[in-house]
Amino acid sequence: MPGIAVSILAENPERLALLQQHVERTQAAHVVFAHSAFPSSAADQTVRRIQEARAEIVLVDIDPQEARSATRAIEVIHANVADTALFAVGTLTDAAAIVAAMRAGAREYLERDASTEAFADALRRFAELNAKARASSGRARILAITNAKGGAGATTIAVNTAVALEQSHGRTVLVDFAQLGHAALHLNVRPAFGVADALQNLHRMDASLLQSLLTPCKGGLHLLAGAQQPAQFAASPAEIARLFDLLVSHFQYVIVDCSNRSDALFRLIADLSNAVLLVTQTDVVSLWSAARMRSFLEQGTGRDRVCLVVNRFKKIPGFTDEDVHKVTNCKLLWKLPNNFHAIGPAIDKGSPIAFNESNELGRSFRALAGVLAAASNADNSIDLTFSHEKGPEKKKLGNLLISPLRAGQ
Repeated sequence: MPGIAVSILAENPERLALLQQHVERTQAAHVVFAHSAFPSSAADQTVRRIQEARAEIVLVDIDPQEARSATRAIEVIHANVADTALFAVGTLTDAAAIVAAMRAGAREYLERDASTEAFADALRRFAELNAKARASSGRARILAITNAKGGAGATTIAVNTAVALEQSHGRTVLVDFAQLGHAALHLNVRPAFGVADALQNLHRMDASLLQSLLTPCKGGLHLLAGAQQPAQFAASPAEIARLFDLLVSHFQYVIVDCSNRSDALFRLIADLSNAVLLVTQTDVVSLWSAARMRSFLEQGTGRDRVCLVVNRFKKIPGFTDEDVHKVTNCKLLWKLPNNFHAIGPAIDKGSPIAFNESNELGRSFRALAGVLAAASNADNSIDLTFSHEKGPEKKKLGNLLISPLRAGQ
């Protein structure tokens, strides 16, 4: 039988039958296994049945009154069934359930009342993304970059880190989620479209449309530009996750500039990211702000994903790296040298300093990109500390999964 092989899990038999009808009516897939119970552990017979059926997609129905068992099932399947995509079917108004499903390993989140056409669109996206995945190696990494306080240089670091990653480590896209987008100025481009356009067209987004919304930049970097006027992005958690899932299917690195954001949208972006680079300086106000931002980002998540990048670093007698850690409670990842005489003209000309290999600051950005490219951790965070003698140390663990719809446990 042609089409995508799908397994369906739903505790309610009526929901199970309805989902099976939707899948079969798309004519793009066929159901190889359907079961009205969720696995609770790796030893559960349901896991073995899914493996034996060689399902490419597992649909998991999430009851809005009892989401925990479904979320646990997604975790178990994600951890024990290789090369299988998990689609959650639940209520789009429950942000907590959506984020929980993403962290557990879901790749796509569909509305419980979705039509057969919506299921067909999801299966089409899966087929397209699968083809892209076969053509490329590895999984993308999402890195959110923000500042502890205004003027710390988050956009400069986001732009130059993205340039350095594109130059040496793989296809990179820079997404400007700042309330007023400056990344285009740093890159000397005039984007016709940006983040707002992408969010408005998610319902019909495909590879061709996504490519048309991106702005190509010098060196191969792509930019999804930010707002040209101060604006708030009106987007649901499901929409943000969908946008990120599209981006990670086409790029190895997704750098998100979240300069000056400290709202619910930024917390969601941070939650979907593998790591947050918090840009600060060594003055009292900046370090005090970094500690508060770190507390804001980690509140309620149980994830330690915030790393500190000290910009415009100047050695202060008697003030050590350990002091920085104690004051901010953040892991110190990197220190960028103070070189305003080089970075200022580079910004004004729209020519990122990371292109200049002969400049100390340019080399530092390239070294930072190398650390980020190499870093991986089992919980989808970056676990690095800065050592001025030996350079950053990295833990050699498994491949770092990045898709926000497969976000870390």
